[in-house]
Amino acid sequence: MKSKLIVLLVIYLNIAVIPAQVILSANGTGNTYEDINAVLAPGQNVVEVPDCAHTDFGRHIDEIFDTELNINVFRFIAHTTQDNDRCVNFDRQRTEIKTYNSSPDNLKAIEGESVEYKWKFKLDINFQPSTSFTHLHQIKSVSGPYASIPLITLTARKATPDRMELRYSPTDSQSTIETADLSLFKGQWLQVTELISFGNNGSYSIEVKSISNNTTILSYNNENMDTWQDGATIARPK
Repeated sequence: MKSKLIVLLVIYLNIAVIPAQVILSANGTGNTYEDINAVLAPGQNVVEVPDCAHTDFGRHIDEIFDTELNINVFRFIAHTTQDNDRCVNFDRQRTEIKTYNSSPDNLKAIEGESVEYKWKFKLDINFQPSTSFTHLHQIKSVSGPYASIPLITLTARKATPDRMELRYSPTDSQSTIETADLSLFKGQWLQVTELISFGNNGSYSIEVKSISNNTTILSYNNENMDTWQDGATIARPK
Protein backbone atom coordinates (compact mmCIF):
# COMPACT_ATOMS: atom_id res chain seq x y z
CA MET A 1 0.00 0.00 0.00
CA LYS A 2 1.56 3.26 -1.12
CA SER A 3 1.79 5.94 1.55
CA LYS A 4 2.09 9.62 0.78
CA LEU A 5 3.00 10.78 4.24
CA ILE A 6 3.42 9.50 7.75
CA VAL A 7 3.55 12.06 10.50
CA LEU A 8 4.49 10.97 13.99
CA LEU A 9 2.94 13.47 16.34
CA VAL A 10 4.13 13.87 19.79
CA ILE A 11 4.78 12.80 23.16
CA TYR A 12 2.12 15.42 23.89
CA LEU A 13 0.15 18.36 22.66
CA ASN A 14 0.29 21.03 25.32
CA ILE A 15 -2.20 23.91 25.26
CA ALA A 16 -1.73 26.52 27.94
CA VAL A 17 -4.14 29.40 28.50
CA ILE A 18 -2.43 31.01 31.45
CA PRO A 19 -2.89 29.78 34.13
CA ALA A 20 -4.74 26.68 32.78
CA GLN A 21 -2.98 23.83 30.97
CA VAL A 22 -4.25 20.88 28.95
CA ILE A 23 -2.02 17.99 27.84
CA LEU A 24 -2.84 15.32 25.27
CA SER A 25 -0.47 12.35 25.47
CA ALA A 26 -0.26 9.02 23.67
CA ASN A 27 -0.59 6.19 26.18
CA GLY A 28 -0.32 2.99 24.16
CA THR A 29 -2.11 1.00 21.48
CA GLY A 30 -5.88 1.01 21.23
CA ASN A 31 -8.63 3.58 21.86
CA THR A 32 -6.69 6.35 20.13
CA TYR A 33 -9.70 8.28 18.84
CA GLU A 34 -11.46 7.87 22.15
CA ASP A 35 -8.45 9.13 24.10
CA ILE A 36 -8.07 12.18 21.84
CA ASN A 37 -11.76 13.06 22.11
CA ALA A 38 -11.72 12.66 25.89
CA VAL A 39 -9.18 15.49 26.13
CA LEU A 40 -10.10 17.83 23.27
CA ALA A 41 -13.93 17.52 23.36
CA PRO A 42 -15.38 15.00 25.85
CA GLY A 43 -18.43 13.24 24.43
CA GLN A 44 -17.83 14.72 20.97
CA ASN A 45 -15.66 13.93 17.95
CA VAL A 46 -12.62 16.03 16.98
CA VAL A 47 -11.06 13.36 14.76
CA GLU A 48 -11.43 13.90 11.01
CA VAL A 49 -10.12 10.93 9.07
CA PRO A 50 -10.69 9.05 5.77
CA ASP A 51 -11.44 5.69 7.40
CA CYS A 52 -14.66 5.46 5.36
CA ALA A 53 -12.67 5.45 2.12
CA HIS A 54 -11.05 2.05 2.71
CA THR A 55 -12.33 0.41 5.85
CA ASP A 56 -10.03 -2.59 5.39
CA PHE A 57 -7.07 -0.43 6.44
CA GLY A 58 -8.61 0.62 9.72
CA ARG A 59 -7.87 3.77 11.67
CA HIS A 60 -5.63 6.47 10.21
CA ILE A 61 -4.38 7.64 13.62
CA ASP A 62 -2.87 5.13 15.98
CA GLU A 63 -0.23 4.95 18.71
CA ILE A 64 3.19 3.35 18.49
CA PHE A 65 6.25 3.24 20.73
CA ASP A 66 9.09 5.45 19.57
CA THR A 67 12.53 4.15 20.53
CA GLU A 68 14.24 7.52 20.06
CA LEU A 69 11.99 9.39 22.50
CA ASN A 70 11.38 6.23 24.52
CA ILE A 71 7.65 6.97 24.76
CA ASN A 72 4.39 6.29 22.96
CA VAL A 73 3.50 8.70 20.15
CA PHE A 74 0.54 9.33 17.87
CA ARG A 75 1.03 8.29 14.25
CA PHE A 76 -0.96 10.07 11.53
CA ILE A 77 -1.22 8.20 8.23
CA ALA A 78 -2.37 9.52 4.85
CA HIS A 79 -2.46 7.48 1.65
CA THR A 80 -1.93 9.03 -1.77
CA THR A 81 -4.74 7.44 -3.72
CA GLN A 82 -6.97 5.54 -1.32
CA ASP A 83 -7.79 8.41 1.05
CA ASN A 84 -10.04 11.43 0.69
CA ASP A 85 -11.53 14.07 2.96
CA ARG A 86 -14.04 12.15 5.13
CA CYS A 87 -15.81 10.83 1.99
CA VAL A 88 -17.12 14.40 1.57
CA ASN A 89 -14.40 15.98 -0.59
CA PHE A 90 -12.45 13.86 -3.04
CA ASP A 91 -9.74 16.26 -4.23
CA ARG A 92 -7.64 15.99 -1.05
CA GLN A 93 -6.77 13.81 1.92
CA ARG A 94 -7.47 14.75 5.54
CA THR A 95 -6.13 13.14 8.73
CA GLU A 96 -6.68 15.72 11.43
CA ILE A 97 -7.55 16.53 15.02
CA LYS A 98 -8.78 19.86 16.28
CA THR A 99 -10.63 21.80 18.93
CA TYR A 100 -13.95 23.40 18.00
CA ASN A 101 -17.21 24.85 19.31
CA SER A 102 -18.00 21.77 21.37
CA SER A 103 -14.61 21.71 23.09
CA PRO A 104 -14.26 22.94 26.68
CA ASP A 105 -14.03 26.70 27.03
CA ASN A 106 -10.39 26.56 28.13
CA LEU A 107 -9.48 25.02 24.75
CA LYS A 108 -11.11 27.82 22.74
CA ALA A 109 -9.25 31.10 22.45
CA ILE A 110 -11.18 34.36 22.64
CA GLU A 111 -10.11 37.89 21.81
CA GLY A 112 -7.78 39.29 24.45
CA GLU A 113 -6.37 35.92 25.57
CA SER A 114 -2.80 34.69 25.28
CA VAL A 115 -2.35 31.02 24.43
CA GLU A 116 0.75 28.85 24.14
CA TYR A 117 0.69 25.71 21.99
CA LYS A 118 3.54 23.18 22.26
CA TRP A 119 4.00 19.90 20.47
CA LYS A 120 6.61 17.49 19.19
CA PHE A 121 6.39 16.03 15.70
CA LYS A 122 8.39 14.12 13.14
CA LEU A 123 7.97 13.89 9.37
CA ASP A 124 8.95 10.61 7.78
CA ILE A 125 12.26 10.78 5.95
CA ASN A 126 10.40 9.93 2.70
CA PHE A 127 7.69 12.56 3.25
CA GLN A 128 6.56 14.18 -0.02
CA PRO A 129 4.61 17.46 -0.03
CA SER A 130 1.83 18.11 -2.50
CA THR A 131 2.14 20.49 -5.42
CA SER A 132 -0.95 22.21 -4.02
CA PHE A 133 -0.74 22.25 -0.20
CA THR A 134 0.12 19.97 2.71
CA HIS A 135 -1.09 21.66 5.87
CA LEU A 136 0.49 20.41 9.10
CA HIS A 137 -0.90 22.99 11.53
CA GLN A 138 -3.51 25.73 11.43
CA ILE A 139 -5.04 28.34 13.70
CA LYS A 140 -8.59 28.90 12.46
CA SER A 141 -11.52 31.07 13.49
CA VAL A 142 -15.11 30.05 14.04
CA SER A 143 -17.77 32.41 12.60
CA GLY A 144 -17.24 35.64 10.76
CA PRO A 145 -16.44 36.34 7.09
CA TYR A 146 -12.94 34.85 7.27
CA ALA A 147 -13.68 31.58 9.07
CA SER A 148 -12.78 29.50 6.01
CA ILE A 149 -9.30 31.04 5.81
CA PRO A 150 -6.70 29.99 8.42
CA LEU A 151 -5.21 32.85 10.40
CA ILE A 152 -1.94 30.89 10.67
CA THR A 153 -0.84 27.92 8.58
CA LEU A 154 2.28 25.78 8.70
CA THR A 155 2.33 24.02 5.34
CA ALA A 156 4.81 21.99 3.32
CA ARG A 157 5.20 23.01 -0.31
CA LYS A 158 6.68 21.16 -3.28
CA ALA A 159 9.24 23.51 -4.82
CA THR A 160 12.91 23.68 -5.78
CA PRO A 161 13.91 22.89 -3.12
CA ASP A 162 10.83 21.73 -1.17
CA ARG A 163 10.09 24.11 1.67
CA MET A 164 8.08 24.66 4.83
CA GLU A 165 6.00 27.82 4.77
CA LEU A 166 4.54 29.86 7.62
CA ARG A 167 1.48 31.60 6.17
CA TYR A 168 -0.66 34.38 7.64
CA SER A 169 -4.12 35.70 6.77
CA PRO A 170 -5.94 38.21 9.02
CA THR A 171 -8.57 38.78 6.30
CA ASP A 172 -9.05 37.14 2.90
CA SER A 173 -5.51 37.76 1.67
CA GLN A 174 -2.85 35.23 2.59
CA SER A 175 0.90 35.78 2.59
CA THR A 176 4.00 33.74 3.39
CA ILE A 177 5.85 35.34 6.31
CA GLU A 178 8.66 32.79 6.83
CA THR A 179 10.12 29.76 5.06
CA ALA A 180 12.67 27.03 5.71
CA ASP A 181 14.14 24.15 3.71
CA LEU A 182 11.83 21.16 4.14
CA SER A 183 14.79 18.74 4.36
CA LEU A 184 15.53 20.16 7.83
CA PHE A 185 12.15 18.90 9.04
CA LYS A 186 12.38 15.34 7.75
CA GLY A 187 13.56 12.31 9.67
CA GLN A 188 14.04 13.97 13.05
CA TRP A 189 11.95 14.90 16.08
CA LEU A 190 11.16 18.58 16.42
CA GLN A 191 9.82 20.72 19.26
CA VAL A 192 7.38 23.49 18.36
CA THR A 193 6.46 26.40 20.65
CA GLU A 194 3.82 28.83 19.41
CA LEU A 195 2.63 31.82 21.45
CA ILE A 196 -0.33 33.94 20.36
CA SER A 197 -1.86 36.99 22.00
CA PHE A 198 -5.22 37.15 20.22
CA GLY A 199 -6.40 40.60 19.16
CA ASN A 200 -6.30 43.18 16.39
CA ASN A 201 -3.23 44.55 18.16
CA GLY A 202 -1.90 41.17 19.19
CA SER A 203 1.38 39.33 18.84
CA TYR A 204 2.63 36.05 17.43
CA SER A 205 5.75 33.92 17.71
CA ILE A 206 6.74 30.41 16.70
CA GLU A 207 9.96 28.44 17.10
CA VAL A 208 10.73 25.00 15.69
CA LYS A 209 13.83 23.34 17.14
CA SER A 210 15.60 20.04 16.57
CA ILE A 211 15.37 17.89 19.69
CA SER A 212 18.63 16.07 18.96
CA ASN A 213 20.89 19.14 18.82
CA ASN A 214 18.68 22.04 19.95
CA THR A 215 19.15 23.84 16.62
CA THR A 216 16.41 26.28 15.57
CA ILE A 217 15.24 25.50 12.04
CA LEU A 218 12.36 27.97 11.78
CA SER A 219 11.43 30.98 13.87
CA TYR A 220 9.24 34.05 13.59
CA ASN A 221 8.31 36.80 16.04
CA ASN A 222 6.04 39.81 15.63
CA GLU A 223 5.11 41.92 18.66
CA ASN A 224 2.53 44.00 16.79
CA MET A 225 0.35 41.76 14.65
CA ASP A 226 -3.36 41.47 13.88
CA THR A 227 -4.17 38.03 15.28
CA TRP A 228 -7.96 38.23 15.37
CA GLN A 229 -10.11 37.76 12.29
CA ASP A 230 -13.01 40.20 12.52
CA GLY A 231 -16.37 38.60 13.31
CA ALA A 232 -14.84 35.50 14.92
CA THR A 233 -16.31 34.03 18.08
CA ILE A 234 -13.34 31.81 18.90
CA ALA A 235 -9.99 30.71 17.48
CA ARG A 236 -8.70 27.14 17.70
CA PRO A 237 -5.90 24.87 16.46
CA LYS A 238 -6.18 22.13 13.85
